[in-house]
Amino acid sequence: MRLAREVAIITGGARGIGRAIALALSAEGATVFLSDVSEAVHETAAEIRNLGGQAASLVGNVTKEADCEAMVNEAVKTFGKLDILVNNAGITKDNLLLRMSEADWDAVLDINLKGTFLCTKAAIKPMMKQRSGKIVNIASVIGLMGNPGQANYSASKGGVIAFTKTMAKELGSRNIRVNAIAPGFIESKMTEVLSDDAKDKLTKAIPLGTLGKPEYVAKAVVFLASGDACYTTGQVLNVDGGMVM
Repeated sequence: MRLAREVAIITGGARGIGRAIALALSAEGATVFLSDVSEAVHETAAEIRNLGGQAASLVGNVTKEADCEAMVNEAVKTFGKLDILVNNAGITKDNLLLRMSEADWDAVLDINLKGTFLCTKAAIKPMMKQRSGKIVNIASVIGLMGNPGQANYSASKGGVIAFTKTMAKELGSRNIRVNAIAPGFIESKMTEVLSDDAKDKLTKAIPLGTLGKPEYVAKAVVFLASGDACYTTGQVLNVDGGMVM
């Protein structure tokens, strides 16, 4: 139970990677507070409680500063403190640049990058007071290597990586560690609809020869949030089967 008595916030916690992270943190003893724009976030929290864990949930939008402040305030009010923040909320709206609308550019940057900024700004207030905390930002290998048709997404995730390094430098003196995880191609509802040919092309670009699972990302989050990573900050951990190597 590496995270016993720790309190964690996970954004985008309703399903997919966010749900896997919440389950993994809870399994290691953490109390989890989940936020998402979807009402399904309450189902994930109920699932964790049914498994014997402690969990609460709140519907909120990470692009709104008031929602981010409310999320942190409610977590601290409910559980007494905040030790871990996982900035996982994110979206894609893919298109070639010539066809990409300004609205689609703004939507992806707002949720993926601005949301990370707003949630972090709210969360570090209680963390700085207690002089301890761990922040894990979910970036992407696309933020490291780029990808045609994902100018908005790659820019947002590259920004998350740069933001991570700056926060690690700003907050290190307060004993707050800030790291990022860059997942590769992870099994999801988006990859389920791909043709066999498209999946084959994807796996050929991965040295380990298979798509990742949300649980693989969750295990990396547990490591970075735990004492096992007590001397690790400002790093980007690729969970990509060797794709970017």
